[in-house]
Amino acid sequence: MTTTPVPPPGCPAHGSGQRISLDTPEFAANPHAYYRYMHQLGPTAPVTIAPGVEATLVTDYNAALELLQDPTTFRKDARRWHALNEGLIRPDSPVLPLLAYRPNCMFTDGAEHVRLRQAITESFARVSNSRLSRIVNQAAQFLINQFSARGSADLLRDYAQQLPLYVFNELFGCPAEIGDRVLFGISGMFDGVNAEQASQVLLQAVGELVALKRVNPGEDITSYLMQHPAQLTDEELAHTLVLLLGAGGEPEGNLIGNAFYTMLTVEEYARNGQFDKALDDTLWRNAPMSNYAPHYPVSDTDVAGDKVRAGELVLVSFGAANTALADQGADTRGHLAWSAGPHACPSKEPARLIALTGLEALFNALPDVELAVPADSLAWRPGPFNRALASLPVRFGAVTPRPAAAPEPTAASPLHQAHPPLAPTPTPAPAEPQATGKPARWSSFVRWLTGQ
Repeated sequence: MTTTPVPPPGCPAHGSGQRISLDTPEFAANPHAYYRYMHQLGPTAPVTIAPGVEATLVTDYNAALELLQDPTTFRKDARRWHALNEGLIRPDSPVLPLLAYRPNCMFTDGAEHVRLRQAITESFARVSNSRLSRIVNQAAQFLINQFSARGSADLLRDYAQQLPLYVFNELFGCPAEIGDRVLFGISGMFDGVNAEQASQVLLQAVGELVALKRVNPGEDITSYLMQHPAQLTDEELAHTLVLLLGAGGEPEGNLIGNAFYTMLTVEEYARNGQFDKALDDTLWRNAPMSNYAPHYPVSDTDVAGDKVRAGELVLVSFGAANTALADQGADTRGHLAWSAGPHACPSKEPARLIALTGLEALFNALPDVELAVPADSLAWRPGPFNRALASLPVRFGAVTPRPAAAPEPTAASPLHQAHPPLAPTPTPAPAEPQATGKPARWSSFVRWLTGQ
């Protein structure tokens, strides 16, 4: 007997044949119901990701993998996007900063992509696992000390979102006054709030970091990128930093937050300390970037039999593709959360190490931590690309803060260098995160860490 697929309750496409909207609270609340519906439609689904922005979403695992491994047919250069070239996408569209062309390895193809990607992988390779683990553990203990005596916390706000701050300050040699605007820009781009302005703030901030490191190179990834034989221009370097800081900030914090959600809702993981397994489960079922990997066909073609046009925006649903296999009992690392093919995440091992180290540090310090509210009452932030909790309240037995050594800055830490950082170029309010009168997260965190 043939049954007609029924959209989830609240789906704008319900009974109308319209495109499925990925930027709604309904989708954020239960994306897996939408994915199950999409699977019944075939290997792809017609979607909108913002007002006036249409895309074809690849939801089938095998079709997604084949697309990701076919750079000849499907290109990454967003200058091929017909709808954008024809003026059909508003310049202030909230999704444009994450889709428009940038001269970095995500949006380039062929030899240019190889050159830019190699600079990233070989620069990250200069950071040892032991150094990275030390940085993460040090920051984790300081953060835990701030709330361990309270017996409660919002693990997202107080820990998962904060942990990457010190890590990236150290790894990229980024001073606080630049880091504040980096965070503002990244958050705005991913949330789609004043996204165009946020993108400009972010690009300006990393441009200042590039200028600073040209004068004051050190033992940090920014300087390693500058020294690489690929000879990145200042523009390429700035947009490479946008990519790395963007991927390492918001998605990394969401990965840690989502992994805590997994640990706290699957009893065996927390009981048995199965951090690796919990992280893989998270990447299968709640990957922080659930719908992304923009591609553009070079000519009219098909995806597993579904027709797509040249220059059409084609996105990959890591969430939908992974869910189908996860529901069948897949427990390997064959998920697509890191993407695949030539454009797979170039820094997935450091990202994984940061998340695992953060998980272990928290559960070792607070072994009885548990959710303070029912799991089904937790809210997820809307957005077509990300899978992110709004908060993660927990409770635990109060613990006296452990003694922790002050952070040891790297030889090139801009907080302790002889020459002051370049003065930031003023940006119009409300672009400056300090415009609210409250201390920005990065600067207040770094001042606290360094005792200033």
